[in-house]
Order: sequence, then C-alpha cells, then structure tokens
Amino acid sequence: MSYRHLSRSIAMQSLYEWDFRQLPKKELSFIVERNINDFGPGMEETDFTRKLISGIIENLLKIDKIIEASAPQWPVPQINIIDRNILRIGIYELLFGEKEEVPPKVAINEAIELAKNFSGQASAKFVNGVLGTIYKEMNINDNDKRQ
Repeated sequence: MSYRHLSRSIAMQSLYEWDFRQLPKKELSFIVERNINDFGPGMEETDFTRKLISGIIENLLKIDKIIEASAPQWPVPQINIIDRNILRIGIYELLFGEKEEVPPKVAINEAIELAKNFSGQASAKFVNGVLGTIYKEMNINDNDKRQ
C-alpha cells in the first residue's frame, strides 16, 4: 500500500472519529497523531496526512456547501459519516489541493477506493457520482475561462 493511500485512510478514520464524536476542531490533531501511531507505525511520510486534515478543516464550510450543491437530495448531516468524510477528502484534493501533486482523476479514484474499503459498493457509486459531478463542473468552468 502506498504511503499516500495509507495517509488518506488515516485521514478518513481521524475525520470519522472527530465527526462521529462531534468534537471541537482542536481535538482533531490529537486524533490524527494517535491514528498515525496506531495505523501507520514506522510510516516515514506523515506530512501528507496532516496536510489533508488541515486543508479540509480550513475549507470545511466551503467543502460542505459544495457537497450540498452537488448532492442536493442528501443534506450533509444525513450523509453516512464515512461517506461524508470521504467526500470531504476527495473534494479537498479536487478543488483545494495541488493538482500537480494529485491529479483530479487520482483524487476521485482514491476516494472511490476508500469508499469501497470502508463503506461498500453503494457508497463507492455515491462518492463517484458526487465527485464526478464536481469534476465535470470544474472542466466546464475551465473551458469558460479559456474562451
């Protein structure tokens, strides 16, 4: 397993615990450090996990609004906690992350894999649909800017 995939898994598990327990944002860093030690012992590259978490938290309101716009039939609080946090990771990487570091299609595929591993096939289809909608919108906006 690549360190980035493991980093995303640790980020997802950390966000899940934080969200499930409805903890203050300041608690998330403690959860992340514990999960890095528990799930990634000996992992040399841990900055990617921290970067994902800090970026998601910094942009959380924007990300959740994007989820609402892309999946209007599913209010964010009603989305399964695992799926909600996988979407947050995917959207962060798609829209706020460095495209050279993680290309959009890689971000989508990684989110789908997280959904398959942690939630199931129906969740993978849901995550794919939401992120696919966002990706299409990104391409439309990029084409509009070029014209």
